[in-house]
Amino acid sequence: MDETFSHGTSLLHRRAPKVKIIAAITFIAVVAISKSFVVVAMTLVVAVILQSLARLSPVAVAKRLAAVNTFTFFLWLTLPLTYGGQEFTSFGPFSLSIDGLWLALLITLKTNTIVLSLIALLGTSTIANLGHALEGLYIPKRLCFLLLFSYRYVFVIYQEYQKLSRAAAMRCFVPATNLHTYRTVGYLFGMTLVKSWNRASRIHQAMLLRGFDGKLIPLDRQTVDRTDYLFLAIFLLLSTTLASLHFA
Repeated sequence: MDETFSHGTSLLHRRAPKVKIIAAITFIAVVAISKSFVVVAMTLVVAVILQSLARLSPVAVAKRLAAVNTFTFFLWLTLPLTYGGQEFTSFGPFSLSIDGLWLALLITLKTNTIVLSLIALLGTSTIANLGHALEGLYIPKRLCFLLLFSYRYVFVIYQEYQKLSRAAAMRCFVPATNLHTYRTVGYLFGMTLVKSWNRASRIHQAMLLRGFDGKLIPLDRQTVDRTDYLFLAIFLLLSTTLASLHFA
């Protein structure tokens, strides 16, 4: 929520958001459709190179990868036992499948590659810049408007929730597994929605009073220069080459 990776002066931070969105879409499409371990391994190398170009904090990136690999861990527990195919080994009534192990490895490589590339390409821009860039790429304006406003006011909803949580704590509320806790938590979320709705109404009225006509004017107008076009051309060529290796 604090856009940790968007602050910096690296090569990727200076690229226009439009260019990075197109590059991310094409690169991730190649990663997603590929079934070749060689191609996926090459895309992972590219994602690591992007991380080095972005000069992001390794600790912060590792935390994101740890959260994502929590889900892939369950694939390693289930796929080798349920996928079928050639048997690798067995213990008791259970047997490990070689095909299941390879599939779990392939999904893990793809997952980490996509996360690393998204952090490097899109995480190095603010949500506001990405929203306006999507509008510049002719994505429907209402969707871009919804993205920008949802991100802006999720902080407001969180602040309202914190106020109610502090109010409950000041009244000596201690969570437990009983009916009183369930009722209190239900009231907490309900009042959060009510307060957020009231806050949204006041914000809408304030915007109308200031002449809001449905258009959001970006404060940071990032233009696409020659370096951006060169970066996009190199990345599209790289993605095309990787895709051709997959279909070769």
